[in-house]
Amino acid sequence: MSRLSGPALRLTVLIGESDRWHHRPLYSEIVHRAREAGLAGASVFRGIEGFGASSLVHTTRLLSLSEDLPVAVVIVDEEERVRAFLPQLDGMVAEGLVLLDRCEVVTYAGRGAEEGSGRGPGREAGPGEAAE
Repeated sequence: MSRLSGPALRLTVLIGESDRWHHRPLYSEIVHRAREAGLAGASVFRGIEGFGASSLVHTTRLLSLSEDLPVAVVIVDEEERVRAFLPQLDGMVAEGLVLLDRCEVVTYAGRGAEEGSGRGPGREAGPGEAAE
């Protein structure tokens, strides 16, 4: 996997939690396709309240419990790679919003060989930790 740093493009897909693609949650399908495409990473964030083009408010408040809360799928990678992924969203996102933002990656690190240690590539050993 290549190191991601510097200028990048952030793809944000805003959809509803109940949106489906062939009986699978749409947000899950997008994440799995992003992984198959070799993108740097994808995260899904569940909103607590929101509305979109329909102007219908969806919320987690007890008195108006919604089963279709807003969901944001966020993907960050090099611009060319993100733009090459966009055609996969065609036809999948029937209702929602797809956004592109230029951003700068400051840190991109995984867990590395020391699972659970928090020490990924590029992180120096802290006090009491052995240097590699």
